[in-house]
Amino acid sequence: MRLNIPVLLDDSPRKTAGEAGTATPGLAAAQNHEHDHADDPSQPLPGPAPVFIHVGATPISEAEIAREMQHHRAPRPEQSRADAARALVVRELLRLEIERLGLAQDAQPEGAETHEEAAIRVLIEREIDTPEPSEDDCRRYYEANRERMHAPDRARVRHILLAAAPADGYARNKARELGEQLIEMLKLEADRFSELAEKHSACPSREQGGDLGWIASGETVPEFERQVFRLKPGLAGLTVESRYGHHVVLLDELKPGEALSFEDCRARIAAYLETQVRQNALHQYLNILAERYEVRGLETLEAA
Repeated sequence: MRLNIPVLLDDSPRKTAGEAGTATPGLAAAQNHEHDHADDPSQPLPGPAPVFIHVGATPISEAEIAREMQHHRAPRPEQSRADAARALVVRELLRLEIERLGLAQDAQPEGAETHEEAAIRVLIEREIDTPEPSEDDCRRYYEANRERMHAPDRARVRHILLAAAPADGYARNKARELGEQLIEMLKLEADRFSELAEKHSACPSREQGGDLGWIASGETVPEFERQVFRLKPGLAGLTVESRYGHHVVLLDELKPGEALSFEDCRARIAAYLETQVRQNALHQYLNILAERYEVRGLETLEAA
């Protein structure tokens, strides 16, 4: 079972199925308005939301999952629903374990932490051991991934930004068409780039003829650099599209990043390996909690 840590625990404790007065949040209000539904069809039907998932004696209703889905965007609604349900299961597992160990009362928030976040932190620090990677671990990783250990690539770029809002399809088409016209002009008169940048570009770099200077990987928006760093030096034959519009791009020079020594990247490797070990340990710990408190119904939903 793959489980993710949520940011927050629920402020209000859940009632278990064995407690008196068990009710789904909002159910009492719905029942009070039961007789009003016939007069106002827009009101939700009275009665509890369906429940297909339980963590021990605690039900997780479809209404709770629906509310949580807004925090778990996915290409498919089924995936969003499964992610939301998984997050609620993890939240309840952690709440139950914090309650069992009596950690909530001793948790002291640090900085901007909520009390719930502090309790989760205390639980994880207490229960999950994350050993620091050894020198040998770091060296083995370096040798196995040496080709990836290099400084960021750098590019000397000039561009003409033809601005268009992301949601304005008409404006983006017009920007692309104008960009293609400018590219055809520059193929014949390359020395006009600065002139055309000053006339058409919506970027402040137009004051420098569109010159962005040297840029490194990670310094611009991802969709722009993904395309720019794949270009060959010279005028790009097509516009480069980004969230800001379409760009006419002239790549003056491209410098691949220099290889880094083990000493240069040891700290970064150690941090990465420690994160991986921590995630694996957390995954195993959540599986232990899932068995301890008997999660039911989640696997069926995830398989849907």
